[in-house]
Amino acid sequence: MARETTYLELSQDGGGAHKFYEVTVDGTAVTVRYGRIGADGQQQNSTFPTAEKARAAAAKKIGEKVRKGYAPAVQGQRAARPVTRRQVASAPSTARAAAPVLWRFRTGASAFGIHVDEDRCWVGNQAGDVYTLSHGGEVLARYSLPDGVKCLVADDFWIYAGCDDGGVYDLSSKVPFKAYDIADDVDIFWLDIREGVLNVSDANGGLTVIDHEDEFQWSRRSAGVHAWMVRADERAVYHGHTTGVTAYAPDGSGELWHTRTAGGVLFGWQEEHAVFAGTGRHTVQRLAKDTGAIEASYRCDAAVYSCATSPDGRHVFAGDSASSVYCFDAAGNRLWKLGTGSGSALSMQYLDERLYLVTTDGSLVCVDASEAAIGAAQQGTVPTARDVKSAAALPVFTPAASAAAVVTVSAAAAPADGVVVECVQQGNRMRVQVVSSGFERSWNVQFPRGIREPGARYVVDGLHAASGGFYRVRGEIRRLV
Repeated sequence: MARETTYLELSQDGGGAHKFYEVTVDGTAVTVRYGRIGADGQQQNSTFPTAEKARAAAAKKIGEKVRKGYAPAVQGQRAARPVTRRQVASAPSTARAAAPVLWRFRTGASAFGIHVDEDRCWVGNQAGDVYTLSHGGEVLARYSLPDGVKCLVADDFWIYAGCDDGGVYDLSSKVPFKAYDIADDVDIFWLDIREGVLNVSDANGGLTVIDHEDEFQWSRRSAGVHAWMVRADERAVYHGHTTGVTAYAPDGSGELWHTRTAGGVLFGWQEEHAVFAGTGRHTVQRLAKDTGAIEASYRCDAAVYSCATSPDGRHVFAGDSASSVYCFDAAGNRLWKLGTGSGSALSMQYLDERLYLVTTDGSLVCVDASEAAIGAAQQGTVPTARDVKSAAALPVFTPAASAAAVVTVSAAAAPADGVVVECVQQGNRMRVQVVSSGFERSWNVQFPRGIREPGARYVVDGLHAASGGFYRVRGEIRRLV
């Protein structure tokens, strides 16, 4: 029988849903592709014992979508909705001396995302490229994502990239995949993640919280717009926007406090007892997490695009719109101001006496922030910065269509040590429930998004522990028949 494809779309006025669903039947194989209109989307592949069963499964999927409002459409007639790309200006530095830059890596496009841990440095740019480098400046790998990278966040040792296509990609293994798909009407500005719970701040000043199963938990609309800050801990979610910082209870039960800042918030950082808000009125402000009281202010000479601290907030760093980087003591006294030599820092992070910046010219810059190096720089003596080059044979990793390919096996052929799960419809939500023995049901497990067919049973291998009793599946998925 000839290959058959059914293409459906659901597009709502007023910034609601704008997505597609495509089902292709080719013999005993059924391919489902879905996502935002204008994007490639995600793909799920399944095989069935006979062509008749494959067609029946496809018809069931199509019927479910039609009942939800999807309708036949012609692919390409509707365009993707525009997303907000951060527009920033960068002026030359007015600092009298340059920062002691050890090495610089030019990514090729303006860069916002940075994460630095004990093992490596991560940088993501507006072209959708994410690079990993050693602390010494050796380029290790490149990830090529479908759209511009707004930010990089870490949850224990798991790394995520929030992109302009509305997807949040897990980069923790060599093959990245989309772990979360943000609602169509949410224009991502910034992310934070804690124990699998994703917090998303957006262009309209909204805050959306999504659990480890990629399901909506709660949302709030703050008084301001352009929410460039979201940070989370066990006590609250801290949301920064044009009118200040608002703290919400982690379960969404209410607002804990709101503090008006000196100008709109353009960046946020947190330590154990305080959050730091970089603002458009040349200031970083330290707010107490328990009350929202402003404890200290750190004055710069231009709008603050980024900020960070050394451990426990002993030193506070800031990057302004005039290509300068600053250091203050905890009380707010300015210790130094130096030029970056690479544009304005849009994100930054401090680790082991080094300050890492990502800048408007697309560079990842490593600054020696030790007392000796800064003192020498203030006297005009800086090292010769090494320009890092990417190796010609650098491995490039692109996202998988789903967390893993789905293969069909008989129950007798299923691995004995696998976990058997079943998809169960509960109201408007699809739940993945464990039905095999030997599994602790109190665990919070993030099962791959590709297994969401009502009544279907799967065997999944490999539970990997994350933080806070949270687990992710990274093994092969087998559909039981």
